[in-house]
Amino acid sequence: MSVPDTPAGQPKKAATAAWIGSALEYYDFFIYGSAAALIFPEVFFDESDPATATLLSLATFGVAYAARPVGALFLGHFGDRLGRKKIMVFTLILMGVSTFLIGCLPTRDQVGTLAPVLLVLCRVLQGISAAGEQASANSMTLEHAPPHRRGFFTSFTLSGTQGGQLLATLVFIPIAALPEEQLLSWGWRVPFWMSIAVAVVGYVIRRKLQETPAFEQQAATEGVPKMPLAVLMREHWADVLRVIAGALVASVSTIFTVWALSYATSDSVGMSKSSMLWVGALANLVALAAIPLWATLSDRIGRRPVYLIGAAGSAVMMFLYLWSISTGSYPLTLLLGIVTFGVVYSAANGVWPSFYGEMFSTRVRLSGMAIGTQIGFAVAGFAVTFAAQIAGPNGDDWSAVALFTAALCVPPVVAAVSARETARIPTEQLGERTARESAQPETVTA
Repeated sequence: MSVPDTPAGQPKKAATAAWIGSALEYYDFFIYGSAAALIFPEVFFDESDPATATLLSLATFGVAYAARPVGALFLGHFGDRLGRKKIMVFTLILMGVSTFLIGCLPTRDQVGTLAPVLLVLCRVLQGISAAGEQASANSMTLEHAPPHRRGFFTSFTLSGTQGGQLLATLVFIPIAALPEEQLLSWGWRVPFWMSIAVAVVGYVIRRKLQETPAFEQQAATEGVPKMPLAVLMREHWADVLRVIAGALVASVSTIFTVWALSYATSDSVGMSKSSMLWVGALANLVALAAIPLWATLSDRIGRRPVYLIGAAGSAVMMFLYLWSISTGSYPLTLLLGIVTFGVVYSAANGVWPSFYGEMFSTRVRLSGMAIGTQIGFAVAGFAVTFAAQIAGPNGDDWSAVALFTAALCVPPVVAAVSARETARIPTEQLGERTARESAQPETVTA
């Protein structure tokens, strides 16, 4: 099956829509991480036991990751049945609404234990939204991209994610600098209220984007699967396992973004909230430039070597970064934070959208990416909670957390080494290594 030519300009439009949409989506997702580390322990949990309050707050951050595999099952199914565009619009609206509602929640002092319950419910909705966002945006950009530049164009989804994280951090810097009373009463709500713009902007950006030629050709000729999950598990189960293992590399991001922030601003280290937020901001700024550069390199030398640099390098660099925090030296922390997250981790982060997506055929690509990544991301999300426990009663055993993070980088390395190189394979032939013949009753024509 040959894929019809992509209309002129459509790859750039798809990449732009993916970048802006992901930035807006993950702005919402990451402001929660900053709030979970800095604000929520005092607003939604028992202040009389700060250590437990922090642990429970970080656990709510992980709740969204637990919801993501469930969301991936549904959104992956409909994305491979109905198309990439519909899912991209739906996920942005859901994220915008759920995040806005977090900003409207009553506190523990106002409604007691109902407050954290409502918080968890909104966080679950965020997780369901995030489950479909990256997979649909990645599929859209990959299937629109020229075959020899799939790595570059698909990396815009992750550049957008980093852009959203940068925006979330920059918004929280002045918020964290507010007087304590104002911060805990109304200040923390402002970044969440701003997310209502996500629903409006996301709809305007994505509603005019064309469906991908690969999906339309699949639907018009062979038809779309009635049960994409069944086809996925029969024909691509090994690649799903590889993606699950590879997605564990996201633990580097969650430990860096949430646990390290909590540790650095704790009494045992004593760095200011604003200064540590600047570490994340500058690291994300560097990542915005590094991600497309790593992705372009993968178009030339292959996905696997670039991905391995990011996964293995991150395991080493997290030791150095967390050690730098323990020294209390802010210049050293800033430098190693930028190198760890902005440069080294970006190698894996910039390549996985194309690397994972190229493992699957068009008929199950969105399902394969969504389910595989979200199961791995679920573990990565709760890595923050495990790290808080591993760090001991005082929360300062950084070496144990660094070793834990490095251990989570081993499965991604194994997954990359065992995967086939896909950078040179034509788009219409991706996923053909596995059996693609299906029984007639399992497909329907669009």
